[in-house]
Amino acid sequence: MPATLRRARRGSFAAPVTIFCVMLIATAAMPSRLFAQGAANYEAEKQRAIQLLENAKAMEALPILERLSNSNPEDGQVMFYFGFALLAQAQTLTDTNARKQSRIRARAAMLKAKESGYKSAVMDSILETIPADGGEDTKYSANPQADAAMREGESAFVKGDLDTALAAYQRALTLDPKLYAAALFAGDMYFKKGQSFKAAEWYERAIAIDPDRETAYRYSASPLMEAGKLEEARGRYVEAFVAEPFNRLARAGLIRWAEAARVELAHPQIDVPTDVTPLKDNKMTININPGALDAEDGSSAWMMYGISRASWATQKFAKEFPGEKQYRHTLREEADALRSVVESVKTQTKDKKIKTLNPSLARLVKLHDEGLLEAYILFARVDQGIAQDYAEYRKTNRDKLRRYLIEYVTAGKR
Repeated sequence: MPATLRRARRGSFAAPVTIFCVMLIATAAMPSRLFAQGAANYEAEKQRAIQLLENAKAMEALPILERLSNSNPEDGQVMFYFGFALLAQAQTLTDTNARKQSRIRARAAMLKAKESGYKSAVMDSILETIPADGGEDTKYSANPQADAAMREGESAFVKGDLDTALAAYQRALTLDPKLYAAALFAGDMYFKKGQSFKAAEWYERAIAIDPDRETAYRYSASPLMEAGKLEEARGRYVEAFVAEPFNRLARAGLIRWAEAARVELAHPQIDVPTDVTPLKDNKMTININPGALDAEDGSSAWMMYGISRASWATQKFAKEFPGEKQYRHTLREEADALRSVVESVKTQTKDKKIKTLNPSLARLVKLHDEGLLEAYILFARVDQGIAQDYAEYRKTNRDKLRRYLIEYVTAGKR
């Protein structure tokens, strides 16, 4: 089961497959009360299904959601939850092909939800993990015994047997001490049992195994959010974002915090008036706002940005990255270009050529002087090329990435 599915609804799934099949046969054989009792009963049934999911009874919710989806396939929320319940059902099936078919149906339901306008970062993340053919069963570990223990844990989890699931996950971690999912899922079992302190311990174990995965950080924020400890929760969401800034769920976590804290997430507003076209035939075109050249606010410094970028595209990249055969926009190039702007501003200031510094330039100089220029680039000016440099930068600069998110993005500074 994808970890995204676990977090979407923390409930476990209570009914074994035999009971599930009987329920499906029974509901298919009798007339649906849903159609007879109209819109009011539709909403009542919908809320009942959602509540069943909240109460760890996905298998009881499944036939209700199937009736609702047949009645109104344009209800995106129903289609999402129907897909969710189908994924839960897949965990109870013993036949490999049956599990795959359940995943295919789940994907189709969620695609319909998306087409209907329903928005959910969790849904989008799940859709990214399920190919059109349903994909293969998750392989948790190269250690067969650890993998089997994980499957035992998942089977117990979807049936609502949290203690058996917890014991299986802990056994899997003993068999494979580097198994991130085992520590993560064990923490989730403690969370579901209402033992947040123990859950936190196991989330920390997962983080120690792989600090560059966002899930355990984000999971550990949930009890803090529920307890109203927004400052502590922010720290967890920030760590999740630093771990995986291009993960939609890490972004969704920061957004969730911001909505609760009533904070507008924002990067410093820095308008770069110099346009640089992509490199073609070893040439790069630089377009500069003519008005900037004669301005007395330092704007002429932006000319240095384009000049620096052009030198990287035509000369420096090949020297600095000899192992890469094709030019790409890099973190070092962008940082070098922006630093050349800062240097020009400081020279103009020293020569008293600036009357009132342009606000964008003032913000850029401040970021530079605080040592946060690369963090700003990686989070606010990132593109496909620059993104390739993120992991390497994070290795030795996690503190700067964290500072930027706390002091700027989540502080709403512009």
